Amino acid sequence: MKILVTGATGFVGGHVVHALRAADRPVRCLVRDTRKAARLAGLGCELVEGDVADAPSLGRAVEGCQVVIHLVAIRRGSRQQFERIMVGGTRDLLAAARQAGVGRFVYMSAAGTSERSAEVVPYFRSKWENEQAVLGSGLEHVIFRPSFVFGRDGGVLPMFVRQVKLSPVTPVVGDGLKKIQPIWADDLAEIFAAAVDRPEAANRTFELGGPDVVTWNEFYERIAKVLGKRRTRLHIPAGLMRAGAAATERLPGAPITRDEIAMIEIGDNVASDTSAVDTFGIPLLSLDEQIRRAA
Repeated sequence: MKILVTGATGFVGGHVVHALRAADRPVRCLVRDTRKAARLAGLGCELVEGDVADAPSLGRAVEGCQVVIHLVAIRRGSRQQFERIMVGGTRDLLAAARQAGVGRFVYMSAAGTSERSAEVVPYFRSKWENEQAVLGSGLEHVIFRPSFVFGRDGGVLPMFVRQVKLSPVTPVVGDGLKKIQPIWADDLAEIFAAAVDRPEAANRTFELGGPDVVTWNEFYERIAKVLGKRRTRLHIPAGLMRAGAAATERLPGAPITRDEIAMIEIGDNVASDTSAVDTFGIPLLSLDEQIRRAA
């Protein structure tokens, strides 16, 4: 059973591919430049050059594959970029998968995705539209909605740890009472690897989170405790944060955008049930251990 992975060169993608290869699964990776994918080749992956925004390359990529794991997404960009890369790319990949007779399509959505959040920011609109496209594709599918994905080698956790480690004051958006449920990247990858052929996962949507649900205030307290630091939290009103983001979000390396602030404000970023834990039975790393490993 050959598995096509899109987004394999990304943070989550690297972990998913590693889990698949550790289970001796044949993996093909869609990459924009094979010369920049030496690590994937070193894991024994087949590389195919292409892009989700290039429909003909998707047809070549899925040929001979029985499963597709679709991870490509952007968090920042214009509405046109979200439409072209996320919505259009997913639509074309689903069409190519149907044409190739793919048996299962595994899609990574995001916690908080809903018809309501789709009206707030392009990221959630794209995720919602993609979920609807997957559901209506006629393909056997699995949809995952993970909360924050943490790891030592990427994602946002190392940035949060540096904030607490280096600054005596930790800025927090708003009152810090919204909740998150971070999941360790290796745990997420194990779940994705299991989902390629687990019969009881077919045609279901799973929300994914780690074993700990915390508010943003509690999260920063956890980091400070693990690091042995005493830190003061500075609560910055969301409106003031948006004003600052409006002035800086177009600059390279901007710390936060107005859309990202809106995504924090919209609600809790947690799993609403335990169906993923019940279905896959994979032990999940505690938040304190996640922080220790990233520190």
